Parts: sequence; C-alpha cells; structure tokens
Amino acid sequence: MKVYKFGGASVKDAASVKNVLNILKHTSQKDLLIVFSAIGKTTDSLELVIKQYLDNQSIKELLEPIQNTHINFASALFNDIKHPVFKKINAYCEELENFMVYNKSNRYDFVYDQIVCYGEILSSVILSDFLNQNGFINTWIDAREIIKTDSTYREAQVNWEETQERVLQKTNRHSVNVTQGFIGSDTNNFTTTLGREGSDYTAGIFAYCLNAESLSIWKDVPGVLNADPREFENPQLLNQVSYEEAVELAFYGASVIHPKTLQPLQRKEIPLYVRSFIHPKDKGTAVCRGERISPVTPCFIVKKDLVLISISSLDFSFMVEENISEIFRLFHIYQMKVDLIQNSAISFSVCVDNRFKQLDKLIQHLKAQYRVKYNTNVSLYTIRHFNEEAISRITNNREILLRQTTRDTVQMVTRNS
Repeated sequence: MKVYKFGGASVKDAASVKNVLNILKHTSQKDLLIVFSAIGKTTDSLELVIKQYLDNQSIKELLEPIQNTHINFASALFNDIKHPVFKKINAYCEELENFMVYNKSNRYDFVYDQIVCYGEILSSVILSDFLNQNGFINTWIDAREIIKTDSTYREAQVNWEETQERVLQKTNRHSVNVTQGFIGSDTNNFTTTLGREGSDYTAGIFAYCLNAESLSIWKDVPGVLNADPREFENPQLLNQVSYEEAVELAFYGASVIHPKTLQPLQRKEIPLYVRSFIHPKDKGTAVCRGERISPVTPCFIVKKDLVLISISSLDFSFMVEENISEIFRLFHIYQMKVDLIQNSAISFSVCVDNRFKQLDKLIQHLKAQYRVKYNTNVSLYTIRHFNEEAISRITNNREILLRQTTRDTVQMVTRNS
C-alpha cells in the first residue's frame, strides 16, 4: 500500500482538482490512502472566523462565506446541482454552526480545533465524491475516528497504540481510502489538531501504521530544494536526502517537510518522495536511507518574525542549570518554541517563535527574577553544509545580532530593516 498527500495548493480550484485526478490515474495505484488538506486558504479564513466568533460577531454572517466558498468550489466540479455532495456540505456547515451556537468555552486553543477542522472535512468530502464520480472509486474515512491523541489542543500528541489499532480496523488496505490531514480526536472525542501544516504528519502516521511501501507528498515545488524559492534566487533541487539530514533540515525550519513527519517513517525505513503536482512525471526528491545529501551543496533556511531574548541574573551570578531549567519551564508554560540557544557565564540568549502570542506574559514573568532584554521581528538564518560564499550571502547588508557555528551548521540572527 502507498500513501499520497495533497496540500491546499494542489486542490485550490477545479483545474487543480482535475489535475489531481490525472495524477492518480497516471500512477495507477489501487492500494492507496490519500490525505487531503483544506482547499486553498481555507484554514486562514477559518482562523479569522475563530477570532471574530470569540469577539461575539454574528455566527451566520461568519459562516456564510465559508459555506459559499465550498458550494462554489463543488459547483465547478459537479454538473448536477442535486448531487449528494451539496447536502453533505450543508450538513457539515450546520454541524459547525451548532457547535458555535452551543459552545460554552472561550478557551482559544479548544475552540480553534473544533472549528478549523471543518476545512479538511469539507475539502475531503468534495474531493472524495469527485473522484468517485470520475471512476476513481474510494472510501471516505473520518480521521477524527482514527488518529487518537491527548487533549493538547493545537499541538496534540498521538496515542500510537490506539491509533495503530484503529487504522487497521477502519481502512481497507486493498482499495483507495480518502481522509483528512491535520486532525484527530482526544479521549472525549473532541477534535484535536496536530499543529499547523500537520497534514504531512498525518500522512506519516498512516504510512507507519499501514506499513506502507512509500509516502508521496505532492507539492508546488520540484521536490526538496536547498533554499526557499520565495526567499532565495536560483534554488537547487536535492535528488536525495537521508532521514537524518531531512530531520535536521525540518528542525531548523525547512518548510517543505513537517518536522514530525519523518520520525515514524524513519523507524520503519519507509521512503518519502516529495514530488511536483505541476510536473508529476518528474522524480522529485527521495528521502530515504543512504547518503546524507545529493548533490552536496549549502542549504539555506530562514525563519522570520521571531524574538531574540537575552536573560541574565539580577546580581551577575552565573547562569547555571537551575536557572536554565526554570527558564525552559516558563517557555513551556507560555508555549514558546525555541529555535536557538546560546549561553555565557552570566547570560542566556534564545531565539523563540511567539506563535501563540504570549510574549508579553513571558517577559513579565521573567523580569520578576532576571534582567531581560529582547528584540522582536528578528530573522533566523540557518545554513547547513555552509561555506564562506554561502555565509557572505547572508551577512552582506544585514546586521547580525547573534551568530553560532557548529561543524555542519551556522546560524545567524539578524535585525529586520
């Protein structure tokens, strides 16, 4: 069995969906599980809905654009306005509306997961029916009934034992299955999500539990590149990357592969192929056991809108393990992802991602015990397999606030202009 994952860009409009159908027919894969993301920018739209909902805006007015988007999307794919898919869309939108009407919680992370999941649900329902109508017969399955997690909303941890059991019970390994990325459920059957861009991770979970032959992630790039083409000119395609190197690249922020996706694949040595849905006949990149990277070339990664925090003791005493342990406890409490660490005798510097917007609370807490300085809106550049020419590409015309070099990697925090 193989697993395919198609992201939002690959199903953004009717032409894109028809292209997906052509890819599936071209590969002639019959024992298959397909993971779909929400169409286009639906997740962004739902995030705005959540914010407005918690600000007590009219629920019907908030949901009407979401419902119309999916009805229009389906209308471009189905000639029959009486097709059952339209009833399904309306039913799920009504289900979402009921949650918003009767929900009593104002806890953002919980509300986020219960609402944002409908992007994946609606897209996969439409796409499953479209494939069925066009001869690619499949079974739609609800990932929330299969991927079981804890109750850490927005960053749920997978219960592997229960998930494995459910995957084997609820998927047909001798036919085509269609499901959703990004979502699961906890022990109370409330929806959970696996982190933004978690659809790749979902595909990795299914591949692991199914002992899949391979996982293919279809993207709008030729494969894994040595740099983000939106940030760097003339990026180079990597033909092969080892699991270990891919984990390193993902850890440092390479956006083409979700950091958690690789771990279950590596455990069973399931190869991952990153391929272009624009040029589906191209081989793309293979992530598998073997040489670290081919061809050997510097790899550039940039993460923007981070925060550089420098912490020192109030009495200039050493920053020792006890202090650092306490600081990391606070990072965990305030949901800060640490991207870089550097310490000296009396200070400790970190570059963090303030994705959950709790920086002010963290700084206030830290200032009660430490001297704190910080810079917002900084960028972190990472170069794997660096050389002097690669470093100069980053350092030219940029103010370097912090630099750290190891055997294979150099990282630089820069102030944005």
